[in-house]
Amino acid sequence: MIRLPLAALAVLAVAAPLAMAQDANLARNLAATCANCHGTNGAARGDMKMLAGVKADTLIAMINDYRTAAQPATIMHQISKGYTDEQIRLIAGYFAAQQPRK
Repeated sequence: MIRLPLAALAVLAVAAPLAMAQDANLARNLAATCANCHGTNGAARGDMKMLAGVKADTLIAMINDYRTAAQPATIMHQISKGYTDEQIRLIAGYFAAQQPRK
């Protein structure tokens, strides 16, 4: 009886990363959720933080600071907790590859 649930968990553990790797647009699609506040492709306007062109490691650290409430925010605490570490890595990589607005 225990074998069936364990087998199902094993299949899910293998299938989820494969599904993410197969979607060539996943990073872009995840990053698009940031556009309302941070602008298209992270090219923010006004007082909002620019994400385009920021190094991925810097963005990951910033998001982790929001996740742990080490950085003050209005809604980023909740938003940052809605992503897995892998999704955050993909989002950060996408924004790091974008050209900052001049």
